[in-house]
Amino acid sequence: MQVQLQYEPTTVELPRFFSIDYENDQFLLNGSPFRYVSGSLHYFRVPRAYWRDRLRKLRAAGLNAVSTYVEWSQHEPSPGRFEFSGELDLQYFIRLAQEEDLLVLLRPGPYICAERDMGGLPPWLLTVKPDIYLRTNDTTYMEYVERYLNYVLTSVQVYLYGNGGPIIMVQIENEYGSYQACDSSYMTQLRDIVKSKVGDAAVLYSTDGAGLSFLRCGKIEGVYATVDFGADTNVDTAFLAQRIYEPHGPLVNSEFYTGWLTHWGEPFQSVGTETIVNTLDEILARNASVNFFMFHGGTNFGFLAGANFGDNYQPQLTSYDYDAPITEAGDPTSKYFAIREVIGRYLPLLNNTAPIPAPKGSYNTIILNPIASLLDQSIRQALGKEPLRSKFPLTFEDLGQHYGFVLYETTLARSVPDPALFNIPGLGDRAVVLLDDVPKGILSRSEKITSMPLSLSEGTKIQVLVENQGRINYGSLINDFKGLLSNATLGGDVLEDWIITGFPLHEISSLGVNSTYNYTFSCPAFFRGTFELPESYSEPLDTFLDPRGWGKGVAFINGFNIGRYWPILGPQVTLYVPGCHLKPYPALNELVLLELEKANSPHYTVSFVPEPILDERPPAYAAASHTSHFLVPPQLNQGPQTSVTILAV
Repeated sequence: MQVQLQYEPTTVELPRFFSIDYENDQFLLNGSPFRYVSGSLHYFRVPRAYWRDRLRKLRAAGLNAVSTYVEWSQHEPSPGRFEFSGELDLQYFIRLAQEEDLLVLLRPGPYICAERDMGGLPPWLLTVKPDIYLRTNDTTYMEYVERYLNYVLTSVQVYLYGNGGPIIMVQIENEYGSYQACDSSYMTQLRDIVKSKVGDAAVLYSTDGAGLSFLRCGKIEGVYATVDFGADTNVDTAFLAQRIYEPHGPLVNSEFYTGWLTHWGEPFQSVGTETIVNTLDEILARNASVNFFMFHGGTNFGFLAGANFGDNYQPQLTSYDYDAPITEAGDPTSKYFAIREVIGRYLPLLNNTAPIPAPKGSYNTIILNPIASLLDQSIRQALGKEPLRSKFPLTFEDLGQHYGFVLYETTLARSVPDPALFNIPGLGDRAVVLLDDVPKGILSRSEKITSMPLSLSEGTKIQVLVENQGRINYGSLINDFKGLLSNATLGGDVLEDWIITGFPLHEISSLGVNSTYNYTFSCPAFFRGTFELPESYSEPLDTFLDPRGWGKGVAFINGFNIGRYWPILGPQVTLYVPGCHLKPYPALNELVLLELEKANSPHYTVSFVPEPILDERPPAYAAASHTSHFLVPPQLNQGPQTSVTILAV
């Protein structure tokens, strides 16, 4: 009897590895020479509904990789509570990248800069240890860092290239050579934490400015050092700095700047396309790898924009358009196509149709109705935290509040000269000063206005509403506490006995609606309006909220915080409204504004327009930049609406 054997066909999985070929100054992907052309796209700045679209546009431009930071503050909003779902689903983002044929460069921090509040570090670090030494081997800091990195890296281990995923590079810290601490033991410990999870499944790297002074503290033994530089840099000189610390291995520009960040009150920053493509050609001609920063910037939704500090405090815009090749709303620009043409000289382009701008919605003008003053008892109960009583002011961090606003109130218990100088030398960051609910002026860290004259008498309630405009994200001042950071004085005497109420405003679902709309209060106040999208739209389109005529505040669409607006300062006027946050016809959409300074009287209107306005600075503001304006309702003033002006003292 003859037995026939049947054999099942087997598939042999070839080893996957990404490594550095030091002998030939190149990367190797599965043994073959490789270089990446990557673009930065931060998932936390883009609605989840649009992730695939944006990634697909990166790939269509000829890029073969995407780079993203991981923002610790959002993924661990309180100690030990991790969030990696919904809009923060990092694993899903990485899977989408792989599906769209993109490799991934992962930058998990713990510090990321990124023009985000506190450089992506969680503000609660300042609460657990007020004198914590961030970005060093501080024992408390490292305890939380290690827990965070272990959690993140464990969650993405399966997505490392050697394990079958798209992650080829994992960055250690971020531009550490620019930080004054220069703590080599800190960097070494970070390397060991990351290495314990990554192993040889991806390449560890660091990123620093293209100068020896930066690389001196940024370079770590066993971690590949790369540099970053913009289009106005001599390419050979920049790469020479890398070569001094990495004599062999691939040349890498980890942040090739396609634009630049912009602060409130300055012209919108941009970089010319011709300069970028010429420098890009030089980089690619040297067989270097490159990552565009940014390829798509996105938006600092909510209260998460950061700040810088040069001669003064400089908060950053809500928009992170960055003058990138893909706009804030996800549309390709002429810069996109110029870059694509250069990449096509060195790498194969996909045989697909080039992307085109998506249509935008023009939803016209809507009328808002006043709801109530922020100081109204109903609003305090709905949106405020439980009031605290303290002899002296407490900071946001003392209160365990990260973002939003804090109201400080004290009642004058004695007579004072008229007027008396009210002074807060330590302020983080901007304060509306009121007497008995009536606004009198503004103090500003940015404008270095810390005092103002007040006319008041015994029994007057002094109120100070402080806004956190964003913690410093770069340099030595990232331990950036918010609120009243010093005692407040009146006529030189310290004010005591404060009632303190926090308004985090992380959600506003409990905000009530005043059906009478009897506007007998002044800003800061809430305004609300509803609107339908046109019936002809099959789905909601992206649009832009135009708040011209209003002063400064925060906007919510269907409960989602789309960010801060400040059209009287600029340069950003409009706020990007993603269509995915709108409801299709016939559902009602809701817009709520918290206006801090000046309502658009007398009709309280806003518009939804199809084009952004990101580079408009009202000329009148330059002459009045140290002036505070408030619109007072006629019921309070017994006459025509009046602009109350308090000049800086």
